Amino acid sequence: MFDLKGKVAFITGAGRGIGREIGLNLARAGAVVAVTDIADTVFETAKEAQKYRNESIAVKCDVSNLEEVTNAQKHVLDKLKKVDILINNAGIYPQKPFLQITADDWNKVMSINLFGTFYFTKAFVPGMVERRYGKIVNITSISGPAVVYPNLVHYSSSKAAISGFTKALALEMATLGINVNAVAPGAIDVGNMPVGEETLTQIVQAIPMGHMGKPIDVANLVAFLVSDEANYITGQTIIIDGGYSLP
Repeated sequence: MFDLKGKVAFITGAGRGIGREIGLNLARAGAVVAVTDIADTVFETAKEAQKYRNESIAVKCDVSNLEEVTNAQKHVLDKLKKVDILINNAGIYPQKPFLQITADDWNKVMSINLFGTFYFTKAFVPGMVERRYGKIVNITSISGPAVVYPNLVHYSSSKAAISGFTKALALEMATLGINVNAVAPGAIDVGNMPVGEETLTQIVQAIPMGHMGKPIDVANLVAFLVSDEANYITGQTIIIDGGYSLP
């Protein structure tokens, strides 16, 4: 377990799945966590995190709404005074053939997946720069940066953009004490995969390790990247997919 005592971590999309597990894992490692999500389940995540760190809090927020992001930033800084670690995890995964994607569909995906990442990074980076310390991890996907799937043009585009954002931001932040990396999960079992049973079987069969990953697998990688053990790693998109993208 990495030692994150004295650190404050902010995690978006933490009401369920990967984001929830990241929040709880960082709390177990000693960080005070602030978790946000558009769903009320984020308060359950905070309650669980408080078993490890009493100061942990939740704030409900739509990451695509700049006003709500600003309010969330103010609330967290009022309560916890700083954010050392930022995990941009919130995202949506809609499926639709390209010929049926509307401008509204495109804008919704970009607003949540890409703009949400930008908004919260802009919100907390100035404080990191002032303290000359920060760890940012953006959750992208193998879909876009590594492989592509049908019916996911808007999703894949947003995730590829996050990888580019990560690399470019890391370059600017490198002399300021801030590490910026991305994690690109493959098939992770979060309990409600948005595909049919036949497709799911095909996905598992294509994974060299023979099974899907678990949220804790991603959370453990994130914990490493935000720890001092990863101080010399920046600008990277690290794939975690059981070897799916290797063939």
